[in-house]
Amino acid sequence: MSSASSVSSQSADRGDAYVKAGTVVFGLGALATLVTFVPLFLHLTPLPSAAYWLSMLMPLGFLLALTGLLLSARAQRRRVRAGG
Repeated sequence: MSSASSVSSQSADRGDAYVKAGTVVFGLGALATLVTFVPLFLHLTPLPSAAYWLSMLMPLGFLLALTGLLLSARAQRRRVRAGG
């Protein structure tokens, strides 16, 4: 295996890890968002501010997943250039 293909493979694997981590973080943020809005709609006592801060995991997860997609696309482009 050449050094260029091993670097591309590592970048693709890293990109896949970012996408998976981003999916999990986004899911936790989406769940936190649902949990924080339920008391507002049911006229219950609102949750503490920390619960609302957990909702910020959603855009963070989106950013992680987007970063992973860009890393994977970049690694794929390198593989195409090295092969062709």
